[in-house]
Amino acid sequence: MIEPTVYDLSSPGRHGPQLPVLDVPVAPLPDGYLRTDLPLPELSELDTVRHFVRLSQRNMGIDTNFYPLGSCTMKYNPKVNEKAASLPGFVELHPLQDPEMTQGAMQLLLELQVYLAEISGFAAVTLQPAAGAHGELTGVLIMRKYQLDRGETQRTKILVPDSAHGTNPATTTMSGLTVVELPSDDRGNLDLEALKANLDDTVVGLMLTNPNTLGLFEEHILEITQLVHEAGGLVYG
Repeated sequence: MIEPTVYDLSSPGRHGPQLPVLDVPVAPLPDGYLRTDLPLPELSELDTVRHFVRLSQRNMGIDTNFYPLGSCTMKYNPKVNEKAASLPGFVELHPLQDPEMTQGAMQLLLELQVYLAEISGFAAVTLQPAAGAHGELTGVLIMRKYQLDRGETQRTKILVPDSAHGTNPATTTMSGLTVVELPSDDRGNLDLEALKANLDDTVVGLMLTNPNTLGLFEEHILEITQLVHEAGGLVYG
């Protein structure tokens, strides 16, 4: 059975808790930002709660089912990580909070940068990207800039396996590069022969999701990386 939207469930005159009369001055807003009508659904609190609970019961997630997807947020994260991330000192910080009151969070960010740099072998690491796809775009733009600085202006292609996360092709396109999709082999890994056939001096690099969307770690990751590097490309994974 298809769950109707909140707009389908809306009934004129229904509402949840009543708000008290405003007893503070109204903040002045330009007329161009004001609406005469607010097109929101009208539901009781109970109808609203039931609607979203019904939707939540249809979700597929690691807490209720086997979830093999390896390339996205829904993969398994230890609960102790969730506990640490929800500490009030982190979640209750305001973006404009006084720096003197955010030193603990700043220290955490600095130490994380140092650890990631040591593990990856990079000279520096940025935590600026706000999410996975944002990080992908940052990585691809760095790869493109690397090739341009080397004078490799003919390199305009990014190789993307068909088992990669769906944001990879979108990220490549947003960076102004061309996507070349590579097939998987019968074990769900990147097809090495297809990779070799597509490696040339027009390739910026390879975007590799590891583990991939099938939940598999690439069995030939070292060989894959070596092949791409020998062709003058970089690997994002």
